[in-house]
Amino acid sequence: MELQKLSNGLHHGFVPLDDGIPEAEEEEEMLPHKCDGTKKPQFTDFEGKTSFGMSVFNLSNAIMGSGILGLSYAMSNTGIILFIVLLTCIACLSSYSVHLLLKSAGVVGIRAYEQLGFRAFGHPGKIAAGVIITFHNIGAMSSYLFIVKYELPLVIQAFLGLQSNTGEWFLNGNYLILVVSVFIILPLALMRQLGYLGYTSGFSLTCMVFFLGSVIYKKFNIPCPLEPYGSNHTTIIPTNSVEDEQCQGKMFTVNHETVYTIPILAFAFVCHPEVLPIYTELKNATKRRMQGIANVSIMAMFVMYLLTATFGYLTFYVSTESELLHTYSKVDPLDTLILCVRVAVLVAVTLTVPVVLFPIRRAILQLLFPEKPFHWARHISIALCLLIVVNVLVILVPNIRDIFGIIGATTAPSLIFILPGLFYIRIVPTEQEPMKSRPKITAACFTAMGFIFMSMSLTFIIIDWVTGEKRAGGGH
Repeated sequence: MELQKLSNGLHHGFVPLDDGIPEAEEEEEMLPHKCDGTKKPQFTDFEGKTSFGMSVFNLSNAIMGSGILGLSYAMSNTGIILFIVLLTCIACLSSYSVHLLLKSAGVVGIRAYEQLGFRAFGHPGKIAAGVIITFHNIGAMSSYLFIVKYELPLVIQAFLGLQSNTGEWFLNGNYLILVVSVFIILPLALMRQLGYLGYTSGFSLTCMVFFLGSVIYKKFNIPCPLEPYGSNHTTIIPTNSVEDEQCQGKMFTVNHETVYTIPILAFAFVCHPEVLPIYTELKNATKRRMQGIANVSIMAMFVMYLLTATFGYLTFYVSTESELLHTYSKVDPLDTLILCVRVAVLVAVTLTVPVVLFPIRRAILQLLFPEKPFHWARHISIALCLLIVVNVLVILVPNIRDIFGIIGATTAPSLIFILPGLFYIRIVPTEQEPMKSRPKITAACFTAMGFIFMSMSLTFIIIDWVTGEKRAGGGH
């Protein structure tokens, strides 16, 4: 999706600004002046055509990430009550962050994250926003393709009835991600508008709903304590005290893994680079309408996350692993339902990659070709280069957990907390909201929270590197 420039036409849903606000320095902005009560366009882009429902599908699909597979493990390290409190807080903060972005965009008539950075801090702000979005979404795309790399060979192997990997090319994850990238992801990524991906986003969300339904169903079909697959029933029967300890859900618990719960949950709600592109293509776009889309999407993902984490945890309790599907494999790796769930998750993450790619391409265009009109050659070549980079990263780097950790610890708090708060403080004029006003103070505290979160995350990652401890984590 690229912003289109129209010399004429009225864009819906924007209110004229006061005359005292300075004009924009870039062509994307065209601030209105009061003239006979007639509204003039606040900025120039094409008329949005995406419906409310399709926009909800797109934003929900952008929120939903690979981190959903690690939420049950996060609950096992916090307890049910603490997990619900943390999940609720992160969801509310994410919604407030979207509010700050939309308010800033409404003041200056911009719906591009990078252009908000330009208006707030000039070219350094524009470059910083573009770089942060690019690195974060490349990390997200890589995590999705890593799931394809390691899960798709197992699915094919199960369908062929093979007990082990026989070494053929179609059981090699490196070849499979190339095939998936060329024949599925690339054609979707070449679409000109993000709104058309609402259909694939809806199908992707349907797959994840099936995943959720299967997790709930399996809760009532897997005994506790677990009977490992192929154990030949020779395991020692546990005593009542051991069984109670292994099969009892904890309401509240704290251990050395608990500190990773907040990063896991924060990464699971990162959708902010996609908010403004979706806002741009929304039909009859207004701030209230887009905020409603964000609230519905965040609430839907909140419910899905909570149910997945709760039923997954209450199935395996202390045996819950950081990757939920891997835990099910210990019960029966050839289980038909779990095989279908793997396929559903693979479809979901594969269809999410093009949605994540759009903001990266727009960021690159804003940084390298800010004055250029749309051109198919640039549109296609940037998508190809991005997919090549991500595929090479996934193929050549066997373990990029530490790389993802650094990217996630810096870009996620930047996108959720720091940049939206700073944009709001710098862009909303002091005549409208003084620096000592409650909204500005709240935004400043919100930004400070982001810096604290970033410092804590980086500290824990460095401690991991120094001590060599293996701790499980998650990502969006």
